[in-house]
Amino acid sequence: MKKLLFICSFLLIFSCENDGTTQFCDIINNQTINLVNPEFINLQVPAGWAYANGGTKGIVIYRLGNSYRAFSRECPHLTCANKMIMTNDIKLVCPCDDAEFSILDGSPLTAGVSNSVCEFKVSQVSSSVLNVTNF
Repeated sequence: MKKLLFICSFLLIFSCENDGTTQFCDIINNQTINLVNPEFINLQVPAGWAYANGGTKGIVIYRLGNSYRAFSRECPHLTCANKMIMTNDIKLVCPCDDAEFSILDGSPLTAGVSNSVCEFKVSQVSSSVLNVTNF
């Protein structure tokens, strides 16, 4: 029995290693975003974006037409002490190595980077309230 327990523990530990293609996303509590608040005023127009609390380094919310997308500001491909930032209103950039990611779907735009940015589910509760949660 001890041998079986050891083998299962070993497999579990090593199956969780990050091999550059697997990532673990932040777990966030429900974040309520009131679009009337001044810090979220840009989300009232298509292609608008705003930073918000949530996860370990915060999130960025983007309005894509009449829907919203939310992504972690944590760099998905390396350990970086800084938060990713929006540039040119169209991409997230990791300040540690300048890797770029699309704000439309979180996919990498930089050659050699395979992990996408972690995405969160955005539900529109009313005309002025969003709820951001894990999928």
